[in-house]
Amino acid sequence: MPEIRPRPAVVSQIVEKRGRLAHGDGIAPHRHVQGQLLYPSAGVLATTTERGTWVAPANRVAWTPPGFEHYHRAYGQTEVRVLEFSGELSASLPDQPTVFEVSPLLRESLLVLTSGRKLRPEARERLRGVVVDELVVGPDEAMYLPAASDDRLRAVTDLLHADPATSLTLAEFGRTVGAGERTLSRLFQTELGMSFHQWRSLLRVQHALIRLAEGDAVIDTAARLGWANPTSFIEAFTAVVGQTPGRYQQELRRADR
Repeated sequence: MPEIRPRPAVVSQIVEKRGRLAHGDGIAPHRHVQGQLLYPSAGVLATTTERGTWVAPANRVAWTPPGFEHYHRAYGQTEVRVLEFSGELSASLPDQPTVFEVSPLLRESLLVLTSGRKLRPEARERLRGVVVDELVVGPDEAMYLPAASDDRLRAVTDLLHADPATSLTLAEFGRTVGAGERTLSRLFQTELGMSFHQWRSLLRVQHALIRLAEGDAVIDTAARLGWANPTSFIEAFTAVVGQTPGRYQQELRRADR
């Protein structure tokens, strides 16, 4: 994922709005006094912090807690619905950036709250409560790609970010960065909570979400991101996203219309 590193701004106003981001648009590092939900009702939105990257396609919503430095980048023509929470409602949600699945009730609640429609204050607060109730069911950790802190491990993950399709083995990466295969394997488990192969597969799925949003064909996406065949790509993608890449792309097209 590309990086943007100017000094973070602090955003303090509470907002409920919607807007559009063109492909590749970025929102520079910043913090919010309030907690913030971003729902890309079309397109893909990536949220990056020092802890890693969370990718939210159109069937997910991204949560960033109060005071947490982060930046965003859009992939494809992305329509973003923004809803912020202060006080008790933020305290009910995770204390780190998180991606949640979007239920039909959650989707409709977010669309109403960000539509500009006039609501009575008590009705608005009840609807906000519905949003939180739907979110606390459980986060979608599969959309989170953790970042490395060890210099040797970070060197490997930087190379993978630069070329997700590479077929280099962990031993070959180790020779490049000056670390043993066993050491790197241990670091992947202890720092990132997954194996080298699991982390690389998740990285490729995140890039696949972006390529599919840009209109690439499923077969082309599989080939360009290093999968041995389309079947293995479809299986890996479905395990993370919960639907096949073809179905995911159909939903993106329907949302664009």
